Amino acid sequence: MSAPQSTLTRSHGAGRVVRRVVAVALMVWFALPLLPLVLWSFAESWTFPDPLPAAFGGRSVEAAIAFGALPALGRSLVLGLVVAVAATVIGALAARALTFGAVPGARLVSVLLLAPVALPPFAAVLGVNVVLLRAHVPPIVGVAMVLTVMALPYTAFVMRTAYGAYDRSYEEEARLLGAGRLQVLRRVQLPLIAPALARAAFLAFLVAWSDYIVTLIVGGGEVVTLPLVVASAAAGLGNDAAVALMSLSAVAPPVILLAAVLALGRRRRAGARGIPEKEVVA
Repeated sequence: MSAPQSTLTRSHGAGRVVRRVVAVALMVWFALPLLPLVLWSFAESWTFPDPLPAAFGGRSVEAAIAFGALPALGRSLVLGLVVAVAATVIGALAARALTFGAVPGARLVSVLLLAPVALPPFAAVLGVNVVLLRAHVPPIVGVAMVLTVMALPYTAFVMRTAYGAYDRSYEEEARLLGAGRLQVLRRVQLPLIAPALARAAFLAFLVAWSDYIVTLIVGGGEVVTLPLVVASAAAGLGNDAAVALMSLSAVAPPVILLAAVLALGRRRRAGARGIPEKEVVA
């Protein structure tokens, strides 16, 4: 006869079931609005009051490509990655300096880092655009610079939270063992703050990926990203299937990056607990 299950084991199992149910419910909640986009993307004919399209096809792909969706997608990816790298590095350096260093006017610096969130984007961008034009800054460079500044509040906040829980004694022990600065950075600091860096980079990528105002004004029509193409197509293309397909393509990269960030955090937590990698995947 088997021993009775302990209360701790039962509560742990019940908590796991609840977490899985909540996770599935959230996935359904976020995925449900995308279902009409998926149907519209390949619908040849869908009229009211039919609950589903009467016919499916791939003409929306040809229309989206003809409208310039692929080059715009590439520009958005490059711009998002550049802004993610720049804003994450600057935000991490600023957060470390504010957390551990003696920064003159630390409160003022913190306020300045958060200022882009408080300022009205349209008014701020119009003023900055005048400066960039007079300085003869190329449009693509200007867009990347402004978006990096707009992403800094998010990266600095995430990294400052991470450094607030960071134990510098690991670095001191590594130096006592003879490690240089680069070795401490590569083998001690970066592994410890890797999840925070991933979250900060993801937020910065979202800022650049979803931007419309900065790219439209500062880009001056020379920097055409996917949000601009989707908005232009929705206003004048008249092809709902192509617009739905381009909108769906705008959702895919952030979702993939989010899944990668969550997987990284899960593996890091499992590694800290000593759980084998096969069990994490399972």
